[in-house]
Amino acid sequence: MNQQMMKQAVANAATEFLVPHLGENVTIGIGTGSTANFFIDALAEHKNKIAATVASSIATEERLRAHEITVIDLNEATHIDFYIDGADEANHQLQLIKGGGGALTREKIVASAAKEFVCIADESKLVDQLGAFPLPIEVIPMAARYVSREIVELGGKPILRANVMTDNGNIILDINDFTISNPNETETMLNMIPGVVTNGLFSLRPADKLFLGSASGRVKELRIKSE
Repeated sequence: MNQQMMKQAVANAATEFLVPHLGENVTIGIGTGSTANFFIDALAEHKNKIAATVASSIATEERLRAHEITVIDLNEATHIDFYIDGADEANHQLQLIKGGGGALTREKIVASAAKEFVCIADESKLVDQLGAFPLPIEVIPMAARYVSREIVELGGKPILRANVMTDNGNIILDINDFTISNPNETETMLNMIPGVVTNGLFSLRPADKLFLGSASGRVKELRIKSE
């Protein structure tokens, strides 16, 4: 089973998990990226049971609307019951690195608003320590050089993501060669740098469960591992 097939398998698993919960008072937050797209396509078969969704990006909103699935603004939602999204990396505490698709800020907002965060990924994304995948940071453009200098002081190597502007009109710096030994502290520290909108560490609000696709075709369900 290749990576695309694993993504399809976890998207199907997440859909199967979600369908019994669907109803007129259930609102679903949906992430951005290739794995989330598989989930949207699988969920579309049950669109008549979906009350409303909240999209984490313009691209996700467009895909949902193409399937004639109702999309509302987060400000219109009284609650979000479930948030479903992929990840670039996940550890055994279900802390994540996200933002490879550039939607990290809106993803973090919707995930934080959700009662339950379900992450879907293939087995290559599970790591013992976060940081091999470059950590994305959304930055206000005028602060790019200042933020870059601050990151260098912290031991990271920031690289501007070329020709990318977020849905919020900002740029993305990807931090390479960055040790993340304490994700909670790192997430907080980076967000305190003036000019940083947010960073791609989902540690303070990790996933509640992770559906992990394997090459054998089996989908594992992981929950937060106790220390």
